[in-house]
Amino acid sequence: MTAMDDHVDGARPAVVRRARERGDPLPGSDSFPGAGSLRSPDSPPDGDTGAGGAGAVRGFAGVVDGAALRDVLGRRPVYTEADDATARAFDPDELSDPDLVPAGHARTPAGEERVWGLPDPDPADDERATVGRVRAAVRESIDAVDEVGLAVAFSGGVDSTAVAARVDAPLYVAGFEGSHDVETARRAADALDRDLRVVELAHDTIERVVPEIVAATGRTNAMDVGIAIGLYAVAERAASDGFDRLAVGQGADELFGGYAKVANAPADSRVAADTVRGARREVVRTLPEQLERDVLALRGAGVEPVAPLLDDRVVAAALPLPGPLLVAGDGQRKVAFRRAVGEWVPDSAAVREKKAVQYGSLAARELDRLARQAGFKRRMDDHVTKYVESLATQ
Repeated sequence: MTAMDDHVDGARPAVVRRARERGDPLPGSDSFPGAGSLRSPDSPPDGDTGAGGAGAVRGFAGVVDGAALRDVLGRRPVYTEADDATARAFDPDELSDPDLVPAGHARTPAGEERVWGLPDPDPADDERATVGRVRAAVRESIDAVDEVGLAVAFSGGVDSTAVAARVDAPLYVAGFEGSHDVETARRAADALDRDLRVVELAHDTIERVVPEIVAATGRTNAMDVGIAIGLYAVAERAASDGFDRLAVGQGADELFGGYAKVANAPADSRVAADTVRGARREVVRTLPEQLERDVLALRGAGVEPVAPLLDDRVVAAALPLPGPLLVAGDGQRKVAFRRAVGEWVPDSAAVREKKAVQYGSLAARELDRLARQAGFKRRMDDHVTKYVESLATQ
């Protein structure tokens, strides 16, 4: 990209320009006052933004009117040279010293400014209508996904099942033999009457893909690499099978209260908030860092991620959820989301709790095992990260 280019990943430049002018953080939704419609004189009749279907905005990043911009949730990355804001790229490897544009910001040679902040609406008080808005937003976003060249990363949890049940695309899961994710995905695929392609992980898989993940993401910490292993393996297999896009369920846990630390607020020391809604907001704010990792890893494996549960419409429907529709009194998480997608998700998947991908696939356990076998013992500080670093430099 040059200094004068208008080039945006995820939306038309005109959509981003209007969103900046209006301070509209979710331009694909009219759920908040002042939000702009995607329909405009310079948009095609169906409102297609180039982001995957009519009315779909699943994040954006790029250059408009000389500024490098990134959407409020950081769903797509864009970089500039650390000492030259006129040099921009979507791939950090194209720059000598890449500096990620922060979520919600615009960067020019004159400096950096926050353009968009995460909306903080009051909690909705009509439970039925609120769940109905979530249902409509999720359904419309998934149904807008272009199925050409598409595969689905499928763990059998409610998030990926909600996506898989509404798209005609092959399902892929990665995991070690006997892992929770593989067994859960098989049961969920049977409930959907769909075929499942299993990517069996092994120690040599980890040893091969870890350096590739590090090269793609620039990260070596054990948590990030453990999370990326399963996603990368699925993406790599899907790409080898001829698919260039991978639908994922990312975002639902953050938006709808899927984490134990949210459910346990304020007692959980991992969050500062004193309410479930406040804790949910904290984890939503972690999305920019997570999504940079996921996007770079999946692109490194040869596919483009498609995240319908991070569509502006879904974000707008999720933010007003009151605490009891995030976490029920009995501790069930993602209450509104489960009720919403229960219209098309089998009951067994709608109520199923899922392990984090690095644990459900057994990738984290086996990465730790390999580290110890290589001499990186647990008594060492951050021994798995040291092992990852050793693989990356071989």
